[in-house]
Amino acid sequence: MTGKELLQSHLLDHGIKLTDKQIQAFEIYRKMLIEWNQKMNLTSIIDEEGIYMKHFYDSLIPSFDMEFKGKLCDVGSGAGFPSIPLKIMNPDLDVTIIETLGKRVTFLHELTSSLGLDVTILHQRAEECLDQRESFDIVTARAVANMPLLCELCIPLVKVGGRFIVMKGLSGKEELMQSQKALRVLGCQVKNVAENHELDAVRINIECLKVKPTPKAYPRAFAKMKKNPLRGE
Repeated sequence: MTGKELLQSHLLDHGIKLTDKQIQAFEIYRKMLIEWNQKMNLTSIIDEEGIYMKHFYDSLIPSFDMEFKGKLCDVGSGAGFPSIPLKIMNPDLDVTIIETLGKRVTFLHELTSSLGLDVTILHQRAEECLDQRESFDIVTARAVANMPLLCELCIPLVKVGGRFIVMKGLSGKEELMQSQKALRVLGCQVKNVAENHELDAVRINIECLKVKPTPKAYPRAFAKMKKNPLRGE
């Protein structure tokens, strides 16, 4: 079975049938990843099955248990994960990507143009996006940093009543325990912890509800966050 067929089969197991347009979009995405990866470091996964399952499918796993609608911000998206697969599957999703590396920003502009996707791409650091503060229904991050640091980078961008969704592997529950202080200080409560054991791996996706505004003192400068993260219970 090809990577494309595996993606379709696994999504069907969750009651999701790809349209021809979505199948074509994922194939264009795969080819562009391989092409651009020869010029810059986008991913170490370059085989067809790996791209379809470890990138595209993995990006969609949270949507099996959590709702994705409204304004979504993807912090540290890299090559577009998880926001671009989520946008392909949910065309009405209003997506903003925050990415610090200029080369990746260039790739994302070319990718979204080729796919015909209306996506806002900001070449900034998350902690410097003060004009975006508390303006998103969902803020998500995948493979960016440990969770206590992610909390401070992402939660200030979430509107009250919105959600912070963290995509983690096997370490997810341990990182969640280390993030209790950060969640409390920054205004969030855990709403849902969803485990997925497909693909011979454990995926732990954590959904946190923003219940009060984040204090104006946060986020701090990145060096301060990294040196003294909001870690603990």
